[in-house]
Amino acid sequence: MTDHVHDASCAVAHGDAPAPRDEPKTLVAIFASPVSAQLLRFALDLGYRTVLVEPDPTRLEQTPHEHADGTVSTLDAAGLDANTDVVVCDHHRAELGTLIRDALAGKTRWIGLMGNPRHEGPHIAALRDLGVPDDEIARVHRPIGLNIGSRTPAEIAVATLAGLIADRNARPGGFDF
Repeated sequence: MTDHVHDASCAVAHGDAPAPRDEPKTLVAIFASPVSAQLLRFALDLGYRTVLVEPDPTRLEQTPHEHADGTVSTLDAAGLDANTDVVVCDHHRAELGTLIRDALAGKTRWIGLMGNPRHEGPHIAALRDLGVPDDEIARVHRPIGLNIGSRTPAEIAVATLAGLIADRNARPGGFDF
């Protein structure tokens, strides 16, 4: 049997050392949806403070979000800061441009919008119509998450969170180490 060399990550994985305490981080999911419900659920286990922003309270009745630390109707109430990652979970909503503009103004760490990468995102026209400069629009990531062929809300959430972890750790994601 070969001696196993333990590094810090291995020791944590085997329960031989406590997990490192990361800087505080927040995940804000914009718009209630099956994907945002899964995203917030998994993000709690990853150490995020989780917030759902849903301007339309009737949508909360359709998809429960019991895993959010808080549900608010505006981004101002979400407590955005430099450690906040924002994921927009619906690109068909009328409030899309306004909420992304406000997230950009909040100087968040990362902003992404779910959607098909083969089509220009509707946020581009919406933000231009609001007078947002192109260099700010370019801060919005699309597509988001790792390319794992995800199809279900849970798979989309896992791919998105894996991408956020890779980005926070300055790693490419995938199987390249």
